[in-house]
Amino acid sequence: MLYFPRWKTFLIWLSMLGSIIIALPNALSDAQLKNYPSFLPHHKMTLGLDLQGGSYMMLKIDRSEIVKERVETTIGDIRTRLREAGVRYTGLTGNGQQIQVRITDPAQVDAARKALNELVQPISTGTVMGTTLREASLDEPETGLLRLTLTDEGINYRMSSALSQSTEVVRRRVDELGNTEPLITRQGNDRIAVQVPGLNDPQRLKNLLNKTAKLTFHMVDTSMSPQEAVNGRPPAASQVLYGASDPTTPYLVEKQALISGENLVDAQASFNQQTNEPVVTFRFDSRGAQRFAQATQQNVGRPFAIVLDDKVISAPVIREPIVGGLGQISGNFTVQSANDLAVLLRAGALPATLTVVEERTVGPSLGADSIRAGVIAGIVASLLVIVFMLVFYGFFGVLAIIALTVNILMTIAILTVLGSTLTLPGIAGIVLTIGMAVDSNVLIYERIREEAKSGRSLIQSIDLGFNRAFGTIVDANVTALIAAVVLFYLGTGPVRGFAVTHAIGIATTIFTAYTLTNWLFAEWIKLRRPKHLPKGIRTGIFDFNGVKFMGIRRWTFTISGILVLGSIVGFGVGGMNLGVDFKGGSVIELRAKEGDANLADLRSRLDGLGLGEVQAQNFGEANSVLVRIAAQGGGETAEQTALAKVRDALEKDYEFRRVEVVGPAVSGELSQTATIGVLGALIGILVYIWFRFEWQFAVGAILATIHDVILTLGIFVVSGIEFNLTSIAAILTVVGYSLNDTVVVYDRLRENMRKFKKMPLADLIDMSINETMSRTILTMVTTLLALIALYLFGGEVIQSFTFAMIAGVVVATFSSIYIAAPILIAFNMRPESGDASAAKGGKKASDVSGAKV
Repeated sequence: MLYFPRWKTFLIWLSMLGSIIIALPNALSDAQLKNYPSFLPHHKMTLGLDLQGGSYMMLKIDRSEIVKERVETTIGDIRTRLREAGVRYTGLTGNGQQIQVRITDPAQVDAARKALNELVQPISTGTVMGTTLREASLDEPETGLLRLTLTDEGINYRMSSALSQSTEVVRRRVDELGNTEPLITRQGNDRIAVQVPGLNDPQRLKNLLNKTAKLTFHMVDTSMSPQEAVNGRPPAASQVLYGASDPTTPYLVEKQALISGENLVDAQASFNQQTNEPVVTFRFDSRGAQRFAQATQQNVGRPFAIVLDDKVISAPVIREPIVGGLGQISGNFTVQSANDLAVLLRAGALPATLTVVEERTVGPSLGADSIRAGVIAGIVASLLVIVFMLVFYGFFGVLAIIALTVNILMTIAILTVLGSTLTLPGIAGIVLTIGMAVDSNVLIYERIREEAKSGRSLIQSIDLGFNRAFGTIVDANVTALIAAVVLFYLGTGPVRGFAVTHAIGIATTIFTAYTLTNWLFAEWIKLRRPKHLPKGIRTGIFDFNGVKFMGIRRWTFTISGILVLGSIVGFGVGGMNLGVDFKGGSVIELRAKEGDANLADLRSRLDGLGLGEVQAQNFGEANSVLVRIAAQGGGETAEQTALAKVRDALEKDYEFRRVEVVGPAVSGELSQTATIGVLGALIGILVYIWFRFEWQFAVGAILATIHDVILTLGIFVVSGIEFNLTSIAAILTVVGYSLNDTVVVYDRLRENMRKFKKMPLADLIDMSINETMSRTILTMVTTLLALIALYLFGGEVIQSFTFAMIAGVVVATFSSIYIAAPILIAFNMRPESGDASAAKGGKKASDVSGAKV
């Protein structure tokens, strides 16, 4: 183990040098990168929206709107076909996904069936050659009554098509805003995720995405006044629409559109040469230009309406035929609204309205603050861990610090190569890696120290220390990796960023602790030829010998049982302070533009908006306020309506630094996903431990982990700290840490069980815990040092995350000693017959309980 051929040494150095070269651009400014050698990598990690500012929105297509549109289209098709076939009918109506029509002459039923038969023929989906589906079925529930039912399969196909079309339209609209690297992705069967970095005006983006932008041109019906149509009954071929700029102004327009926006090829904002008012000029394609010229030639002197999303923008009179395909839309436009309308027309119409069901917006100033807080937390955590390792390990601590430094560089390099997005929880993942990475070094060092105490030479101790610690390192880190993988697949946004950095940190930790540290030891031995352990190692003060941990197991079980029961009761009675991720609503972080925030005035303004339960409290500094608005009734759009009211009331005096809006559908899904994530992680870990150990170990580890999860949740109940999506990430990380601790004890217990086959199980457990106690204490302290630094300096946004981690680490350390291990006794893992044998012919338990392996 202590011999490294040159090729291995070369690969180790190559990996370190490559990591430095790849990671270095992240420490340079854009100006410095311009002078950076061209042959070296220039790519940086992509910063998440919570670090660079921007908006994330989840848009949803309403299935009922697709169904309504299909029903209306089908009714029109039925009407046209029956008229062409000369079939008389009555009662043509639609309800849900069903349309029915009564044929007045029974002799024409067959003719009607034949006319409508084409509507129920299979259509090609265009996905796989030969794949077809039926969009509708036709039956006759009673004589003369034909009923056409739209199939779920057909609606799903239309939903999929609408979602694909909407994704492209949204992409074109966002690209028109000129933002760099927007990310538009399809989510599931009815949603589109839009991520726009660096966006300073999320309201403008929402206005662009919320509009369907269906542009049509209609003749104005002058057979009666609009007011008469409103008070009475408009002609069958006409409808009443209202103005876009003045909603109280009615217009009576013909339902039949002269031409639609599908024939537009360009639209630009400009100015009217006579009035100098902002207008939108448009241009049709050749087919559209021909139809527009024909329609205007036939209707000179009549007004026509320009309609956008069922709102009349303007209704000018046709003075002369408009030829050439060029036209102009005028109205009460500002320069920005004219530009926005041009963007909508150029990008094309959406097939259905998109509703914002989730919004997360971060201002650039908050992003800069988050980066600064994360860097400070990382520096403080690193310094604390470095000082700790130097104090307790001396020269070995220096080797651990070298491995830790390379570990962080490799993590950053891998994130850069993968093009991963670095989020604030991602920075937390790196900081957590700083605390947990030394665990592998501690396992190796303590094993080396243990072998040396047993009388072996230094080289033998180092060689055996690395060999015997390797299996424990792998087992302990794989369990944490399982939790991180589950978190990645079930998490979203920043939480997924944490999962990525945490998983990469685990992988690099195994490499640096085992391979790099091993090579450093080999070089040290080759250069110095030492005979004894360095004198700077002081971890012997944590050595435990002969402590009877299992002697109080009934007390610890009882106390833990009471705490678990109390947590469950508290959760059921009082519940947790759930954030918007799980109960819906809005969270808005504000900063006063001048002076300190006036909470009394702020609450008075918010109370006057009629938004129900609203909370406002100071958030960090005196000029910062956190506003929480309870979930609004009235569907998915209600949350956005509430946010718009708050913006109108406060944006003059306050900067909106962060906005999180979660609708009822998304909050319910997040709750379900969180539950599945925790259960999935537990099942995955159970399978792994069952595979690596015996079934009693697996069950004991899961019971201990469930104990940790429940107690951590109980701490949230008692403290009242907000429980949000990042808290779930913390819970899953606690699951990994808890298993890490438990596996270390189990691994030593399994080893001792093979050596002391007749020792009573309780004494074996005591021995194993005593032997691993120094590692347990050292790892807990280094992890807590990093987490405390993150809690104090990482910023308010992730305090609930770090709080859960701190509580979880303490609880997990307790459970690995007093829950996971004694459960094996309850399972009678070593029958009493073995204990009896030990009492008769074997060594006494007391003679070997303090022995070192």
